[in-house]
Amino acid sequence: MASLERNNKILLKLVQQPGNKVCADCGAPEPDWASYTLGIFVCLNCSGLHRNLPAVSRVKSIRLDLWEESLVEVFMQEKGNSAAKATFEKCVPAFFYRPQQKDCIVLKDQWIRAKYERREFTGENTYFQQGYCSDLFEATLMKKGKDNKQFLKRIFLLSKKDFTLKYFIKEDSKVPKAVISMKDLNAVFQPEKIGHAHGLQISYHQDERMRNLFVYHESGQVIVSLFNAIRATRLAYLQKKHPTLQGSDFIPQLTNHCLKEGYMEKTGPTQREPFKKRWFTLCSMNRKLLYFKTPLDAMERGAVFIGTESHNYSVSESSGKSSRGGRWRCGITLQTPGRQFVFQCDQEQEQREWVEALRRVIAQPMTPEDYANEANLIRGK
Repeated sequence: MASLERNNKILLKLVQQPGNKVCADCGAPEPDWASYTLGIFVCLNCSGLHRNLPAVSRVKSIRLDLWEESLVEVFMQEKGNSAAKATFEKCVPAFFYRPQQKDCIVLKDQWIRAKYERREFTGENTYFQQGYCSDLFEATLMKKGKDNKQFLKRIFLLSKKDFTLKYFIKEDSKVPKAVISMKDLNAVFQPEKIGHAHGLQISYHQDERMRNLFVYHESGQVIVSLFNAIRATRLAYLQKKHPTLQGSDFIPQLTNHCLKEGYMEKTGPTQREPFKKRWFTLCSMNRKLLYFKTPLDAMERGAVFIGTESHNYSVSESSGKSSRGGRWRCGITLQTPGRQFVFQCDQEQEQREWVEALRRVIAQPMTPEDYANEANLIRGK
């Protein structure tokens, strides 16, 4: 028993070494599990995904399980996260999305499978990377229908030649239902919103408004491969558009995660109109607060541009009388040069989160493209 306790103490010291202090797969701090076949330290969530790969990874808790001396001294002390990354992440393409702690399960699962099961990034073969970077990437996905909640089969074709994503209603269709440019396309996983573990939201501009497509595929590998192929195509588009910039400059632009999403209620310009419940999405990259009737609406109902404080934009918590005769519960006042917007949340926590998110956007300096977007939005009203 003394020997086993000694082994666990050695592991607790090893996990404090540089490189081992965060999960080898998602970067979560203080990992307390380890794969003794791969020689890496991982978090609880990623350890569960490793259990699905018994042929390549076997995991134990470094605090609760008993470790044999041979595993600790012969393997774990010789390996570690840094050594594993040098092998299994040797050739990760710049466009390939590396999931973080808060990302959804399918992204983490496919990242782990790509690294250790398929060995995509060891340099042994280029088969999978050729797939992501091919001129054409085709996938048959389930897409939410227009007039109901049914998901219907649609054929999606991603083209690097003309930087577009097309989708067709039937296999023999010659004319696509939609042609989406890479210019402003954004793809992000939304499993909870879509109601499927592999749910992907594809957004783009149509007639100066945001349009959403909600899709999924039963295979996690297919949907994540499409996601990374979209990122590869977006990177190629941006590099062609801005040939003087470095490729690394574009990586943050490949996927735009919203700062905050959720329901709030909004009133009209006079603040005497009834409050209506709407689904809001705040994007920091385009500085817009979009609102929809429901989370799965295809088209936005409206948008509010968020400028900087020096341009007379501000946000604050508020309270006051509404046309209901009551008080604004957890109110938010957003001041813009042309109008004051009033929203209300059900909970104080939601109110604080929305105010904090809006202030983060207001604090960001505006780019020339932001000024153009602001002018276009004002002109369109």
